Amino acid sequence: MSRYGFFFDASACSGCKTCQAACKDKNGLGVGVLWRRVYEVQGGAWRKEGGLWRPAVFAYNVSVACNHCEEPICRTVCPTAAVIQREDGIVTIDRALCIGCRYCEWACPYGALQFDEPQGRMTKCDFCPDELEAGRPPVCVAACPMRALDFGEVEELRAKHGATAAIVPLPKPEVTKPALVIKPHRDAARAEAEGAEVANWEEI
Repeated sequence: MSRYGFFFDASACSGCKTCQAACKDKNGLGVGVLWRRVYEVQGGAWRKEGGLWRPAVFAYNVSVACNHCEEPICRTVCPTAAVIQREDGIVTIDRALCIGCRYCEWACPYGALQFDEPQGRMTKCDFCPDELEAGRPPVCVAACPMRALDFGEVEELRAKHGATAAIVPLPKPEVTKPALVIKPHRDAARAEAEGAEVANWEEI
């Protein structure tokens, strides 16, 4: 069976957050709950060259949702087996089994699992199964005006775009083996070598 995954082109993302808004709107997510988040990454500094100061700064965006990992830590730590991995790799939550203990939220290195406080249950990206069944892409993919997001069978995405799933500020892909393929921004190597920070923590 095919295993679905996301493709993200960091070189094309403008940080408009349309993917984030479309996901929130479709799923009726409450205040503070984001199944897809856009990180604004920045680094570098001004450098003095003779009598002049020149900018040597960089910035790029990273759109992140649940990566439907091959080895999902959230499933491993769930005490009630509420986190389920389908045959196609999509990771979902059985809300009837979830007790809202939030272990999965604490364990996930991507921050993908979100607590629905009014319901007392965990929530997360489910890859828009209704859209897939109708032959349409997930709403985040469909909404992106820059076509920086795509989806498909993960091995096909890797064959087309390369196998990397690493970019600052995401964790090393070896941790959970995410179904994610990334085309890095041109400054991603600088972020790795020089360090960078997420500039919009208050939003995400």
